[in-house]
Amino acid sequence: MLRRIAQLLIKEFLQLKRDKSARFRLLVPPMIQMLLFGYAATFEVFNVSTAMLDQDHTPESRALVAAFAHSSRFELTTTASNRAQAEQAVASSSAQVGIVVPPGFAALLRKGQSAPLQVLLDGTNSNTALIALGYVNDIANTFGQSMALELAQRTGHALARPLVHVDVAQRYWYNPNLNSRWFFVPGVIGTLTLVTIVNLTAFAIVREREVGTLEQLLVTPIRPAEFILGKTLPFFLIGLVEVGLVTGLGMYWFHIPFVGNPLLLFGATCLYLISILSIGLFISTICTTQQQAFAANFFVLNPMFILSGFSFPISSMPHFLQWLTLLDPLRYYLVIIRGTFLKGVGLDVLWPQLAALAAIGVVLLTVSVLRFRKALD
Repeated sequence: MLRRIAQLLIKEFLQLKRDKSARFRLLVPPMIQMLLFGYAATFEVFNVSTAMLDQDHTPESRALVAAFAHSSRFELTTTASNRAQAEQAVASSSAQVGIVVPPGFAALLRKGQSAPLQVLLDGTNSNTALIALGYVNDIANTFGQSMALELAQRTGHALARPLVHVDVAQRYWYNPNLNSRWFFVPGVIGTLTLVTIVNLTAFAIVREREVGTLEQLLVTPIRPAEFILGKTLPFFLIGLVEVGLVTGLGMYWFHIPFVGNPLLLFGATCLYLISILSIGLFISTICTTQQQAFAANFFVLNPMFILSGFSFPISSMPHFLQWLTLLDPLRYYLVIIRGTFLKGVGLDVLWPQLAALAAIGVVLLTVSVLRFRKALD
């Protein structure tokens, strides 16, 4: 049995060696996608196009405008002369944010009172609008504090009877600089592995059936169980190699810290690979052509990506979708890989995710093998 499986493994790797395009697809696209996701996927917002309207025309209002202009978060693309121009800039999408400094802004500040500032936001991209509004509040609050301090130093009255306030001391654990790349890159490792391994498994077996070599293998002494093991084991080993490559790229190119246990991540990766290999094997049992396999992969992989929590919080989804995410192995692997990379958590914390991956892997593999054996018969 072992010799027959070994011969089938040799056949798979020889076929991979002869197929230059397959070797290219295994190595180059995952590296390129890791680099693209690492640089492009981010929650941070820079150079937000901004329309500025200063109706006060005082040194204080010009100082506030300069604070926005010198910030890397905003780019002043439009200097409006009236409110209609500022509103038109936002309505025409030439500016994502419109900031209006009303008349009397400086006069209120000089009296020690709160001064209004109007912000117009393009809500078509709600995420960017909310983040940009947060940046506006930060700049405005910093400016207001500096003006209050200057007023107190100049008059001395504000310091004589200070207002009661709360100082918030912020401390960010595991990601001190709130670098969103530290969040995305570990997730990309699981996502790229999912897409690559499911595609490889489904297409490889369907290709055997489509070109007629599957029937030739069935007339050999090899048994169905040996055939399934011989077809999936190479992709399991390829998955381990790919995880190692993209993990190394994330650690040494993007400088993502890894503070966890490598053996724990290795064991979790093995369980994860078994689960997604089973998905590819299941797809191969319901498809007879590579075109059908492509359509089935698209139908399966996109929902798995969306429901995994890679970029959309699971807690924000409707309850029925939150229950549906429990069937997604990528959901559990993302918790494990982010926890081992950034937090260094151990088996005592991650055992529920490992148990879920093991259960999903056993169920999916059993169903897929039974269906595949029936298809072979």
